[in-house]
Amino acid sequence: MRLMMTVSGVRGVIGETLTPTLAADLGCAFGTYLRGGKVVVGRDSRPSGAMVQQGVVAGLLAAGCDVILLGIASTPATALMVRRHSASGGVVITASHNPIIWNGIKFLTSEGLAPPPEQAERIFGIYDLKAFALAGVEHLSTPQSDPSAANAHVEATLALVDPKLISAKNYRVVLDSINGAGGVEGKLLLDNLGCEVVHINAEANGRFAHTPEPRAENLTQLCDAVRDKQAVVGFAQDPDADRLAIVDENGVYIGEEYTLALAARYMFAAHPGPAAANLSTSRMIDDVAAQAGGVCRVYRSPVGEANVVAAMKEHRCQFGGEGNGGIIDLRVGPVRDSLVAMALTLQLMTLTGKTISQLVADIPRYVMIKQKFDCPKERVARVLEAVRSQCSDGQINDIDGVRVDYPDGWVHIRGSNTEPIVRIIAEAPTADRANQLIDRMRQIMDATP
Repeated sequence: MRLMMTVSGVRGVIGETLTPTLAADLGCAFGTYLRGGKVVVGRDSRPSGAMVQQGVVAGLLAAGCDVILLGIASTPATALMVRRHSASGGVVITASHNPIIWNGIKFLTSEGLAPPPEQAERIFGIYDLKAFALAGVEHLSTPQSDPSAANAHVEATLALVDPKLISAKNYRVVLDSINGAGGVEGKLLLDNLGCEVVHINAEANGRFAHTPEPRAENLTQLCDAVRDKQAVVGFAQDPDADRLAIVDENGVYIGEEYTLALAARYMFAAHPGPAAANLSTSRMIDDVAAQAGGVCRVYRSPVGEANVVAAMKEHRCQFGGEGNGGIIDLRVGPVRDSLVAMALTLQLMTLTGKTISQLVADIPRYVMIKQKFDCPKERVARVLEAVRSQCSDGQINDIDGVRVDYPDGWVHIRGSNTEPIVRIIAEAPTADRANQLIDRMRQIMDATP
């Protein structure tokens, strides 16, 4: 399996493409790019985490950096601690929702955000050329430890809601932490919100109890536990705890797209204003904004967490996110955050007095279909141009591939950054209409040389 190097970081298979030597070289490249300075390092719970971390830390130290080790910590907690330490940057050792054989290295800026493309290219350029600036012995330091990341993350999240109001409900909640990095933080948050917590797959050993991506087919244990324990909600984190999927009080998986829609329902009411989401995120958030009225509206960005944050800053949005269960609240940090998603969901339930299923019923329902097709990279631009010219009957947004909006649905087609494929996502009130939109994109693609 190949090594994946993108603006989101590096991922590879342990024992094959992601080696200690690679980790050290990437750490040295990042340290060289930063020209030394303080760097905060956290990792998820994978068994390979210590090995990869030590390689990265060796490279950072060799470049003259001062390293702060958080131990096992979620991605949003690590991003928060970068800012708390006024660090030059951060590193998260994680492969997110990939299987256990994978691990990865994600760089963070001093804001705690993934570097923009031009910065990522400079870091990888240093790595490719092995143009490392190695420090002399007088500039080498010893890593320091900071075990406070979980408490700091929970404290920042609690400030977003009314803990006393939520605690009065004494909610019974099932939390599935998939043996990942977010278990300690998630349990601590829910305890502080007065919840009776049934915590499954809690041990942070990285030996995932089920396929780690929080999709319906992987969360049957959580659904069963919600029903068996008569809980009001089930929460599923991914291994680095930046995404959240929700199961309703009936043990029904409601879909990751609803995580952002429910957060928006609360935020548009409590803090009226704009929000941001990427082009591939469900129209539900637009419907929720329309229901809220006034100054509530949604700005769309290219796909990618950093792009959503850029749109949030440009349009002064307090919150935003992506349809993969990722909520971003700039009061905590510029990254997706499962703890923020849990807190806002419980606050919404408390203020409305409604169950998750009732809240979901208040939001227009759509069918979203995702497909991918082989397409050489050199052909992608021609396909996108053909879509632009042939879909003038819809509203075009071409900031990232092409998204075409119609009154009864939308379709988004874009080339992959890592594979010779195009991805097509369509959403409509019915599966038939969504499939029609995908078929139209496929016909245009097939007719384009």
